[in-house]
Amino acid sequence: MRRALVTGGTTGIGAAICAALHAAGIRVAATYSGNEARGAAFSDRTGIPVFRWDVSDHAACAVGAAEVEAAIGPIDILVNNAGITRDASLLKMSEEAWKRVLAVDLDSCFNMAQAVVGGMKVRRWGRIVNIASINGQTGQFGQTNYAAAKAGMLGFTKALALEVARDGVTVNAVAPGYTDTDMVAAVSPEIIKTIIARIPVGRLAQPEEIARCVVFLVAEEAGFITGSTLSVNGGQAMI
Repeated sequence: MRRALVTGGTTGIGAAICAALHAAGIRVAATYSGNEARGAAFSDRTGIPVFRWDVSDHAACAVGAAEVEAAIGPIDILVNNAGITRDASLLKMSEEAWKRVLAVDLDSCFNMAQAVVGGMKVRRWGRIVNIASINGQTGQFGQTNYAAAKAGMLGFTKALALEVARDGVTVNAVAPGYTDTDMVAAVSPEIIKTIIARIPVGRLAQPEEIARCVVFLVAEEAGFITGSTLSVNGGQAMI
């Protein structure tokens, strides 16, 4: 049985990814950084063990990954899903908002991959999937921090894929479009209407649709796919 770790795995797209991997017969663990009650409720509801640490903290990621492996076994699959937004136009953006988004959304990919990829290389099998965003491909007003982090994630994906391809480890990205999650629900209804108007299929994505893409990329049969970005955006950006 393969074992997966999903960061930011207790809500939204992360929770859907956990559920889909579990349904595919993979043993799953999830991280979270915030609400303990919500994390516990997710674990009680799904039976998936949860671990709490800040994925922007390099040392915490190393310790946390070791705790997960002690609990469920070697991590074969890593899904870097944890992410935040701190939106503002560049002239109004604080340095803290810039640095925090880069730390959580991009530094976490380095922190988590470095914690687990060595074991994958030794075992000569691994899957890393980085959850990026359409806004890392196209840009978005008021999101220089988020767009930069997600675009950086795509470059990170390609470079790491080159480093570990001969060791049986694949590294890919999924770039969701606007998805029906709490993060998007926080946007005003008027803006949501304008976003949907630009999506050819005429609706937001469902988290389960993003999760299916992750299940595809981590499958045994997906070993010839690496360094790729799977865009899941309803035709909003045909990249």
